[in-house]
Amino acid sequence: MTDRPDVPLEHVVRLRPLLAFPECIEERAWTGVRWRVRAATVAHVFGGEDQLFRVTFRAEPDEVLAFEHLGPRYFRVGTEGNAVGVLLDGGTDWEELSELLTDSYCVQAPARLAETVARP
Repeated sequence: MTDRPDVPLEHVVRLRPLLAFPECIEERAWTGVRWRVRAATVAHVFGGEDQLFRVTFRAEPDEVLAFEHLGPRYFRVGTEGNAVGVLLDGGTDWEELSELLTDSYCVQAPARLAETVARP
């Protein structure tokens, strides 16, 4: 079994401002780092056994299937639910990722918190 690499600090530092939402907290996860609003995970960045880094998050249910058709950088987590993700590397579109993470927060947060966030 191959070990999972630690997430580079540069990824965490770059994600922090994208996840600076009301009541959204950063914490260590079983692997990597995650951001949660109350008990709901908004985003989780981690290194895989393949030594690649990923961030997973939530999408609107009607958008989940689209992730399977966006190309190899994007993926669906499991076969059920609304968890999706993207590989983090030199080709990451951080502006697009910011929009996806904003959507994830709005999906996971209580309505009164989600309403305070401007969505692109």
